Amino acid sequence: MKIRKATPRDAEPASLVLRRSISELCVRDHENDPLILQSWLTNKTPEKFREWAEAAEDFCCVAVGDQGAILGVAYLARSGEIRLNYVSPDARFQGVSGALIAAIEAEAMRWGLTRLFLKSTATAHRFYLERGYRDEGAPETDRLRDSIYPMAKPLDYRGRLGNKA
Repeated sequence: MKIRKATPRDAEPASLVLRRSISELCVRDHENDPLILQSWLTNKTPEKFREWAEAAEDFCCVAVGDQGAILGVAYLARSGEIRLNYVSPDARFQGVSGALIAAIEAEAMRWGLTRLFLKSTATAHRFYLERGYRDEGAPETDRLRDSIYPMAKPLDYRGRLGNKA
């Protein structure tokens, strides 16, 4: 597997990975409710992915398998917000999400960021805890999902990842 910066040419397969990951792996969060599922999938289109891939100020990356298939997608905004980290159901538990987060964290350090933050689903919450992210306050609820976990991970002044919140 290789992690590389996303390109507009990745739009079709990457958006499919996003849609499949949400539909098939995040059932705990959307419970197959069509309204909730649709709200998650609305912007997971090839057109929107092209925008993410072309956003010069941000970092969108993909994990690519040995055969060239896109296995996962991640997106880091210049603000330090991790906006995407999704893996293909076909590549689950193969280290793809961890490799994507490592790439995101490395890019954040190159940018000189001091903190990363995100809003985790219930499905991914443990994944982030295991990688040093910590809850920032109580879980939030929105009108469509039960729990959204605000989380953060500090980066220390020497550019290394911190493990304390």
